[in-house]
Amino acid sequence: MANRNARSSDVAIQSIRVHRLDVPLRTKVSHAASQRNVSEPIVVAVELYGGVTGYGETLPRPYVTGETVEQAIDTIEKVFAPHLVDIRVSSFAESLDATHHLPWRDAIGKPVPAARAAVELALLDAFSRHFKRPIADAAGWLSLNNFGAPGSINSVRCSGVLANRDLNKLKKKLRLFWWYGIRDFKLKVGEPNDEARLQTARRYLAGAIKHGKASLRIDANGAWSLQQAIDHLTQWRNDDIVFVEQPLAKGDEANLGELKSCVHQPLMFDESLVTIDDAEKLIAASVVDGFNIRISKCGGFLPALRLADLAMKHGITLQLGCMVGETSILSAAGRRFLELVPYVRYLESNFGRFLLTDDVVDRSLRFRYGGKLGPLDGLGWGVEVNQGRLEELATSQFQLVL
Repeated sequence: MANRNARSSDVAIQSIRVHRLDVPLRTKVSHAASQRNVSEPIVVAVELYGGVTGYGETLPRPYVTGETVEQAIDTIEKVFAPHLVDIRVSSFAESLDATHHLPWRDAIGKPVPAARAAVELALLDAFSRHFKRPIADAAGWLSLNNFGAPGSINSVRCSGVLANRDLNKLKKKLRLFWWYGIRDFKLKVGEPNDEARLQTARRYLAGAIKHGKASLRIDANGAWSLQQAIDHLTQWRNDDIVFVEQPLAKGDEANLGELKSCVHQPLMFDESLVTIDDAEKLIAASVVDGFNIRISKCGGFLPALRLADLAMKHGITLQLGCMVGETSILSAAGRRFLELVPYVRYLESNFGRFLLTDDVVDRSLRFRYGGKLGPLDGLGWGVEVNQGRLEELATSQFQLVL
């Protein structure tokens, strides 16, 4: 039913469309927590009265936020769509306030950050375009006075992520990344042949690391027990590992203090870092050296900015991560983040058609030689979704008229 209470001076939301996509990957992606050769993004389109449409995207991961694709779609329909009926705003500042107050939990109290992110991103895109205000205004609205152009967009470089279990394939991927100018690398661990894989990467990068021209991180995706983490990191004690990401499983945070006291490598958190509350607990426990912020994992763009601000205040290294198989909508939101946030040290984003066989935009966003990105023009996320291609990639879709 149309929103008949909308005042002529305000803008209201006319409809919301939800698309479940199925996009084959060019190569199978595996790590300790998951394997996939198809990406299943959820794309949300919010149409305002007057015809402006904004797009958001999320990729739910049960082992990250506890949401499946089916659950996230159900949440968008039953929790967020009814909430959108009452949103009527007359300025971009009001729209930011309305977006900021989107729900974080479903009807039974379960956190739903992935579903929230898709709706939040769509609203920000739509309202930015309608009011002709840049997304960058969000930093000022949040009173993040140290944020603003150029942020990190001209300095940070995309990392090469090494998830190959086969040593020959691992060597090939290393060479390809290196020839393409990539100098920061992350090795996925938690596999039976981790020692051989780590030594392969170390040998290849040894000279560059020694001269400060490359870096190597490892990511266990929560695959280790406390004792396994201590054993591995003690054995791998070497200055060439600059960060260990998510060594213990999400939910095993009580053991992080003991782990931190037993190993010397800096610790970065991903699955254990979803909300501001998670971040504050890790900081209070004195166990965190790095945050891996992923926009769709952390509830959206505004919460991601707040997490970055908290990290900077506590001297915590920032990494902007991505969801494997994201389309150019999320990649563009990541670029907007980098345009605002200074001192982002590591980056995993904008793989575009390097990984996807197709995309929802005509010109897929992907990093350039050396892992370089560039700022985006225009309002909203700065990309134009091809509605025809979006519908072709959708395995299911529905529209709710508000």
